[in-house]
Amino acid sequence: MGFNHKLQDKFTDQLFKAILTLETVDECYRFFEDVCTVSEIKALAQRLEVAKMLEEGYTYGKIAEDTGASTATISRVKKALHYGADGYKLVLERLKQEKKQA
Repeated sequence: MGFNHKLQDKFTDQLFKAILTLETVDECYRFFEDVCTVSEIKALAQRLEVAKMLEEGYTYGKIAEDTGASTATISRVKKALHYGADGYKLVLERLKQEKKQA
């Protein structure tokens, strides 16, 4: 499944190319702290954890309890996991592989 081409423009391309230049977690913290608010970063991190927990078969109740995410957020992430561009699945699989190699 492809991504939403309505999202694509030269500024978004530039942003994603900039992200791809980051080499360490520390560099990511530095860049994202400048680009995003703390709340935005926390929301992105929360959504990734929700996706991970959904893939691992946790219930909405447990996910909400552990992450603080609303059921609306959990539903939105679940929809993206099943009908989205497979971005969550790509990243979660790579994180699993990285963990195995560590």
